[in-house]
Amino acid sequence: MSDFNLNETNEAAETTADSFKKVEASVSELFEGVDMAVPEAVRAIAEQSVAQSREAYENAKGSMEEAVEVLEKSIDQAGQGAAALNRKVIDNAQANLNTGFDLAKEMAGAKNIAEIMELQSSFVRKQFEVLSAQAEGIRELSTKVATDTANPIKDHVSKSIDKVTSS
Repeated sequence: MSDFNLNETNEAAETTADSFKKVEASVSELFEGVDMAVPEAVRAIAEQSVAQSREAYENAKGSMEEAVEVLEKSIDQAGQGAAALNRKVIDNAQANLNTGFDLAKEMAGAKNIAEIMELQSSFVRKQFEVLSAQAEGIRELSTKVATDTANPIKDHVSKSIDKVTSS
């Protein structure tokens, strides 16, 4: 029984191989004489497309590098601005603390309640003015930090828009 199956398998394989050879010969005959070379015009278009793609890539790469530089500048400005604001707040807190200690020292040397009340009133008036000036200073510094942080991005966007509109 195994010889019978083996013979049938061999015959089927030979039949399949013959069929494949006939198909291969037909396909070869079909394409015989056909010029498979790529026409020069198609080749030129392909080369031009590759060149334009490379140029577009280089432009995009350059734009991305510029954007990263601008972002780095902006982040650097934000860091410097945050440090300046922190210094300003710490300086203000230290000045206010020193003023409070000075008041306590003056009050300790007061001769009577009326003098203590006068020192306290004077302190409150002066401190209100000082706090107003400190708040204004922090507002001005915050505005400057925000402007300095945004300017590199703003300038880059303006230049990018000018490039696009002039192209």
